[in-house]
Amino acid sequence: MLSTQTPATTTSTSAARGSTLTLDSLAARSMNELDALYRAATVSSSMHAADGALIGRMLTVRGLPGAVAGPLRRWAASRAFVWEGKTFQASSDTHGVGHNRVHVPRALGRQNLFPFDTLFGPSAIDGKPTLILDYDLDVNPSYIRHIHDEIREVSPGLFLGPAMWKGAREKALVLWFALDSRLS
Repeated sequence: MLSTQTPATTTSTSAARGSTLTLDSLAARSMNELDALYRAATVSSSMHAADGALIGRMLTVRGLPGAVAGPLRRWAASRAFVWEGKTFQASSDTHGVGHNRVHVPRALGRQNLFPFDTLFGPSAIDGKPTLILDYDLDVNPSYIRHIHDEIREVSPGLFLGPAMWKGAREKALVLWFALDSRLS
């Protein structure tokens, strides 16, 4: 299971789920609030729920001091941030493929990088069903193959997920990200 070393939160996720969630409102939440929201979220019964080019946002990085976290969140919300999101293509209700969309002006331009397979499986966060993004593909560099992403739908068309590092024995939470199909 996951190594987070963060205390449980008492935030009411049912109230949070009832409100209108956006990339901006998720970015304003703490690590513990995002964790609670993720645990309360559901996973679709079909891989097709995430089909398409979803707009992405890095929300928060674990362990960063406030002096760094604030500017990083603002940069992640700007057009200058290199990660634009993920594109998903379901091949069936239970499997699919995808890639990350990045934009490095003048150097690389827009690129589709770091492909992944998608499948349903138990979450490294809580063991409940989730949509897993599997980067352990031969075409990816070894450091990308150690990434474990998963997502759940927290509001119609809005997905929240932890990005984790796969160590020898466990997965460690690195950051939270969100994907929005409503902005595509």
